[in-house]
Amino acid sequence: ALAGVGAARGYRVSVVMPDSMSAERRQLIQALGAQIILTAGAAGMAGALHKAEELLQADPERYFMPQQFKNPANPAIHEQTTGPEIWQATAGAVDVVISGVGTGGTLTGIARYFKHRRAKPILSVAVEPAASPLLAQKKAGQPLRPAPHGLQGLGANFIPQTLDWALVDRIEPATEEEALEYAQRLAREEGILAGISSGAAMAVAARLARTAAFEGQRLVVILPDSGERYLSTDLYRLAH
Repeated sequence: ALAGVGAARGYRVSVVMPDSMSAERRQLIQALGAQIILTAGAAGMAGALHKAEELLQADPERYFMPQQFKNPANPAIHEQTTGPEIWQATAGAVDVVISGVGTGGTLTGIARYFKHRRAKPILSVAVEPAASPLLAQKKAGQPLRPAPHGLQGLGANFIPQTLDWALVDRIEPATEEEALEYAQRLAREEGILAGISSGAAMAVAARLARTAAFEGQRLVVILPDSGERYLSTDLYRLAH
């Protein structure tokens, strides 16, 4: 998104990302004219943020860093747009909202709109990688133990400031295997070409929907990423 804005407004954009990100994601950014700076995949998103901070500190007159993991504008835009869009599409008949947590801005903004602006008592479900369950660890008061995982777009391996804990009602893990399965099923059965973080959210939604506690409830699942960014990865290579 930033690469596109930069192209339209005439700004030079540098995007720092782990080298574990898919080739299509890189190609899309480069096609929009942005520079890509890769960091070690093993260091995760924290490593990419550290590199971006280094660039900013070295030349603050040249760089502006949006700080998507800290910037209150992140959840605010979802409160102003995504939340109302869901409300209008469902006439407010929503019981559960399920969203993967990368920055946490999407879930925070939607939950804030429903719970605060509309006084609608929904259940907010945060989805995170089973291999690196930092949200569950924090909620349980345990030491945080970040670990590598394959769910691009989820689990930055630190707790984002843009996630409002007061609005998170439930935390659910998703494995890479079930995320792959449900992303592939979305493509084959629904014609929705979604990415792996969408598969993770869908897997959790299906799991909850099968339980008696959620019988008769309306679940809204956020599918934020396009599968076109993952065509060269195991997500769709294994689908053939």
